[in-house]
Amino acid sequence: MEVADITNISDISNVSKAINQNDFLESHSNVLKIIEQTENIILGKKDVIQMTIISLLCQGHVLIEDVPGVGKTTLASALSKIIGLKYKRAQFTPDVMPSDITGFSIYNKTTNELEYKEGLALCNILLADEINRTSPKTQSSLLEVMEEGTITVDGKTHQVPTPFMVIATQNPIGFVGTHPLPEAQLDRFIMRISVGYPDTENEIKMVSDRKTENPIDKIRTIIQADDIIKAQNIVKNIHIDQTLYKYMVELVAKTRNHQYITLGASPRASLSLMRLSQARAFLEKRDYIIPEDILSMYVPAIAHRIILKQEAKLKKINTEDILNDIKKLIAPQILSEHVNKSAKKN
Repeated sequence: MEVADITNISDISNVSKAINQNDFLESHSNVLKIIEQTENIILGKKDVIQMTIISLLCQGHVLIEDVPGVGKTTLASALSKIIGLKYKRAQFTPDVMPSDITGFSIYNKTTNELEYKEGLALCNILLADEINRTSPKTQSSLLEVMEEGTITVDGKTHQVPTPFMVIATQNPIGFVGTHPLPEAQLDRFIMRISVGYPDTENEIKMVSDRKTENPIDKIRTIIQADDIIKAQNIVKNIHIDQTLYKYMVELVAKTRNHQYITLGASPRASLSLMRLSQARAFLEKRDYIIPEDILSMYVPAIAHRIILKQEAKLKKINTEDILNDIKKLIAPQILSEHVNKSAKKN
């Protein structure tokens, strides 16, 4: 498949009619500024920052699974400050109640009416810290707001501000006193990522930079919420060739009849893969997606949504291995089919 020169958007041969070129360039420039600023805080983790930004551009939510102290909370805080978004942190413990997240109604004697008191979810970026340490009842309080962008309390629906994003964290090592997220909750996250330890050079710089002050205190807001909403709308209009729709669906559908998978990915996974591919194309300064976009987003988008059979666990086969094998099986079949159709037309 031939790909146009993308060093300049004017060189793109298949510019989407729905995207204004100036708006595209402006939004792309804004996103690069966010990444650059965040890199000054989260050192040596450009890939993690990009994945988080991609999720935000998709109006999605991120599950960060990693050990304590690698910068998960700092990442969420830095993003909110750079973009000028309202940020709240929920430290999930066994005693956190659903009403702490959604809010609650209280009787007002003066007005003789029930008055709504906002919960933590009424913000732009909600950090759900150690989400697996709270009860399933409290975990489920996020289901509506993550899917619909609304909160319903006592029959009244409240709209959360836009953009809205949940960044949830959990420790993959400590299991005592935890409640694993159910499949319905995991499916709400557009991707699962890991931060990982910094290399020696970046860890030394991180320690020295924080000798007398925290660099996050120096962060200045460089764009506004409206700029992110504008970029999100552009991402929705990124062009997708008809053959690539089939390619995405085939990749996801293959998880539903694999010999080592008990529960395959849902249709929501196909939608997530589509949005992520569009956002990656935007980040690469393209207004159309290519197979590389789909392949690079496939594992982060799908890995947390599937359940392996016991046989796979006994053979020490992990989710990533299976998904990478699926990529090898499906890609040649779909792409060769596209090539054959093109040949017949010519």
